Amino acid sequence: MNDILQLENVTMQFGGVVAVNNLSMHVGEGEIVALIGPNGAGKTTAFNCITGVYEPTNGRILYKGKPVIVNHPSGKMKRNYAGLCANDYAEERVLSPTPDEITKMGIARTFQNIRLFKSMTVFENVLTAMHVRAKANVFSSVFRLSWKEERKMAEDTEKLLAEQGLLAHRDDRATSLPYGLQRRLEIARALATRPSLLLLDEPAAGMNPQETQELAQFIREIKEKYKLTVLMIEHHMDLVMRISDRIYVLDFGSLIAEGTPEEIQNDQRVIDAYLGVAEDV
Repeated sequence: MNDILQLENVTMQFGGVVAVNNLSMHVGEGEIVALIGPNGAGKTTAFNCITGVYEPTNGRILYKGKPVIVNHPSGKMKRNYAGLCANDYAEERVLSPTPDEITKMGIARTFQNIRLFKSMTVFENVLTAMHVRAKANVFSSVFRLSWKEERKMAEDTEKLLAEQGLLAHRDDRATSLPYGLQRRLEIARALATRPSLLLLDEPAAGMNPQETQELAQFIREIKEKYKLTVLMIEHHMDLVMRISDRIYVLDFGSLIAEGTPEEIQNDQRVIDAYLGVAEDV
């Protein structure tokens, strides 16, 4: 199995606080991998480094075997750096793509707090994401030379909404949907960018047990249908243990365990730091 994502010694330091400390992990193509840990462990910070929201203080991130993010401590941070491997990437060229550039590479994400375009309809939310792949420029748009592409994006939006069970809500304002459907819409909007790697940040947050069970099936379905690899942050352990191929565990910014769901449930370090008690699968 080829790795679609690799993190090598990634550290994110804010002033004197090390939020992510020397994190190395990999995600194989076609896997569902979970990143878990207590609140404040650095999980979302790691996501923000992968997606270009933050420029990591140190380390390297590879996508499909190619370095896409590289940095090392410099300037004042070089003197104050509290992480490891400070000099490992000093001779490499700094790579710091913006979030939109990361999205165009094939990495899409959702957020812990739903971030839909509140004033737009369901259709408009997904159509906007379709424009990531658009080839039109200012000239062609002004003179309507790209009308065929625009029509195709509208058709693809309709098709995606139908596939995700959202077509009946096509013209509804996005924020008028029930919470579970807003989550589904956010995932549909991410799918509209045609990703190979989908990052889900607490997709089951705020859901009841029935909705969480339906979400698990939904994630499996879109993984197969769209040939996705999924990296997921989640606190619902039933969901994590049910659908994950492998799990990484963070605590205070550092990786404390990795393995299969069964291995993680029986890892004493994870039990002490996060799970509390060992559970039978």
